[in-house]
Amino acid sequence: MLVLSRVVGELISIGDTITVRVLDVSGGNVRFGVEAPRHVNVHRCEVYERIQAKRAREMRD
Repeated sequence: MLVLSRVVGELISIGDTITVRVLDVSGGNVRFGVEAPRHVNVHRCEVYERIQAKRAREMRD
């Protein structure tokens, strides 16, 4: 796992087409802005896990 330190306003690049900007840090929470091409799905982990679970259920049915 790569661990990076950033302050508000700074960016992280992922490949050539994805950037993550630190928008705000407040009360133990961090807000990110993600810019990615439309064909790249970006989800919070808990949302992604629900999507995967739904797909698995649909494949079993």
